Amino acid sequence: MNWLSVMRDALAIVLCSMGVFFFFVGTIGMLRFPDFYTRTHAATKCDTVGAGSILLALALLRGLSPDVPKLLLLAALVLLSSPTASHALSRAAYRTGLKPWFARQEQA
Repeated sequence: MNWLSVMRDALAIVLCSMGVFFFFVGTIGMLRFPDFYTRTHAATKCDTVGAGSILLALALLRGLSPDVPKLLLLAALVLLSSPTASHALSRAAYRTGLKPWFARQEQA
């Protein structure tokens, strides 16, 4: 085992750990946050950073195989589609009249 493979494995462990951490924190945020907008924010961060870092770790572990471009393309797709979908959902919710949590507290 050379030092390059040790460094690659260590970086993959850090990326996977970061992904698991963001998935865990995002799940807690989806359960604990008070309204649709903050829950959507938690889900987007969980999906984008968590899945992105795990996909990058998998691409790093695969080395120079034909799977790496597929994994990187999938990571780029998640990076672009998740925030876009979240923005579209939040904008549609706002336009239909769904008020944020702090706005509902002031009216009560």
